Amino acid sequence: MHVTTPGRLRLTVSVLVTAGAVLLGATAAAAPAPPAPAGNRAACDPIDPTACLLPFPNDYYTVPDRTSPTGKRVRFAAAAMPANAQGTPIDATEWNRQDGFSPGSPILVRVPGLDVATTGIAPVTDIGRSLAPDAPIVLLNTRTGERTPYWAELDAHAVGQPDRQLLIIRPAVALAEGTRYVVGLRGMRDGGGTLIPAPRAFTAYVSGAGLGHRDRRVPQMKRILTDLGRGGIKRHSLYLAWDFTVASRHGLTGRMLAIRDGAFAALGRAAPSFTVTRVTDYQPEQEPLIARQVIGTVGVPSYLTGDGGPGSRLHYGPAGGAGTPPTPNALPTPSGTTVAADFVCNIPRSASAAQPAHLSLYGHGLLGRPTEINASNVRTMSHTYDFTFCATSWIGMAAADVPYVAGAFTDLSAFPAVADRLQQSFLNFLFLGRTMIHRDGFAAHPAFQDASARPLIDVAGGLHYDGNSQGGINGGALTAIAQDWTRSVLGVPAMNYSTLLQRSTAFAPFQAVLDGSYPDKADQQVILALLQMLWDRSEANGYAQHMTDRPLPGTPAHRVLMHVAFGDQQVSPAAAEVQARTVGARLHTPALADGWSPDVRPYWGISPIRRYPYAGSAMVVWNSGRAYAPPPTNLAPAGPEYGDDSHEFPRAQAGAQRQKAVFLLTGKVIDVCAQGPCP
Repeated sequence: MHVTTPGRLRLTVSVLVTAGAVLLGATAAAAPAPPAPAGNRAACDPIDPTACLLPFPNDYYTVPDRTSPTGKRVRFAAAAMPANAQGTPIDATEWNRQDGFSPGSPILVRVPGLDVATTGIAPVTDIGRSLAPDAPIVLLNTRTGERTPYWAELDAHAVGQPDRQLLIIRPAVALAEGTRYVVGLRGMRDGGGTLIPAPRAFTAYVSGAGLGHRDRRVPQMKRILTDLGRGGIKRHSLYLAWDFTVASRHGLTGRMLAIRDGAFAALGRAAPSFTVTRVTDYQPEQEPLIARQVIGTVGVPSYLTGDGGPGSRLHYGPAGGAGTPPTPNALPTPSGTTVAADFVCNIPRSASAAQPAHLSLYGHGLLGRPTEINASNVRTMSHTYDFTFCATSWIGMAAADVPYVAGAFTDLSAFPAVADRLQQSFLNFLFLGRTMIHRDGFAAHPAFQDASARPLIDVAGGLHYDGNSQGGINGGALTAIAQDWTRSVLGVPAMNYSTLLQRSTAFAPFQAVLDGSYPDKADQQVILALLQMLWDRSEANGYAQHMTDRPLPGTPAHRVLMHVAFGDQQVSPAAAEVQARTVGARLHTPALADGWSPDVRPYWGISPIRRYPYAGSAMVVWNSGRAYAPPPTNLAPAGPEYGDDSHEFPRAQAGAQRQKAVFLLTGKVIDVCAQGPCP
């Protein structure tokens, strides 16, 4: 493995994927043919027999729970979970602690013989069509009675396997927390325009008979059909309908808030402890932009089991204990040990005691390192605008985690540790930030002072955040829980890994692992949806509804500036648009010159900025002119027809850096593109 440039990860297909050093190539070679639907059929919803857990998400897989904010608890039977090539099903324990499903869950179902174009299903290029009165798919918020926009696509990875090809419905804005939704499909047609008959089990519910006199689903299905009827959808027009409940705010963010609040309550008004391990002073001819680099560690309370390394889990139980299996409502507790969170800080040559540097955290890219602040674009912005950037590792998805993350895709029972360690990384960032701005923190150490013991950093000027790629994705969640800053720049960001992964060229080696370990294409889509339920705890998708306004308890409101790269081959711009709609970001217009976007209405649902300077959250699209629109489905834009990857283009532009600096320091978005598209 080597990182060639910031934010870009390249892995060889021969990467070691388990602690036992199993080679990916050997795993893939041993993969059996796609299995038939497995598991105990009594644990599966009969209305879609393609694979257990379909349709997904689905309140069929919940049970009542009065202790839960939603009144429900997810209950996946062991036999219902996808199994790997060795026949081992995913351990459902951590999923069964959830009080609902992801607010960005892909909605999965199989419709045999479906032709999406003939049926008139809204694609990613025409999201507005999803709200048409006669739209063949209806996604209904039962609390408000309003329909939710979406786009839908057939799984492009299952072309040639029609019996395993799922329809994927993707919400175009985050679904409301703690809210029950109904999905209705009608007028499904094949390529010849013929109506596809409804599944036999579903028609039994529509008729009122159900599947037997003790069928507990009958009253639930009556409620579903009534909800759709109020929305003008006739029951006998339906191909299929079901409902699901979105996880509550507490279910999505409660663990992280307990970690944050517990750790900072114990810290009180003190500065976190830290150790400086190396100080490097650069000569101008050696490094014209950065005067000094400081490396060290910050002591952070550990909320992880064991030594906190890859594979460790969140700690539950008494401090110092081994941890206990968490009950559904249990919250993490400190383990009684300390994590030494690494940090790297660059003090620019423009900083002096008379003009101390502004302070900003920096979030690195996919499975990377904090030394990404050494990249040319970060160093240039640091010197030009007098910023000291400090970075730490996104443990859970940092360079040291590559073998564990790759191995987890061979047995996804190991995946919860990824989400758990990411939550510890959020605390590490918060503690690093507090150390940066505390008067007894970095400013009191000689490494951050001049020869006369005067600070080179401005603790009074507050803290900011800037991150790119994974730093933009995780940075959105970090912003939502941040108490020490209110403005963040999210570079080439998005939310929702279940949407992002298969649309990213960076996921290709992990897709190869998934193909070898979970070869069934229907199972793969279910797996991505399952992973999102846990990823929500540690990426923007679970926090976006509180990222800007409607802040989380004990948290200020925030503003974010999103810099999106048109034609980005690593982070899907479509998922960035979902985030912009969710957080209320306004769009710099014209976003693109005529002829660049394939959309019927480009950037549908995102309001434009009317006047500059603009004091609010914003999305600015940067077009390199050498990248082209990605595929309109769940495929990565790999190939010469998509041009050059623009993923790293925005951060290198002088105008973008100026816009970022002004926003971080003043909260105002300025037009740096002369009232036209950027650049």
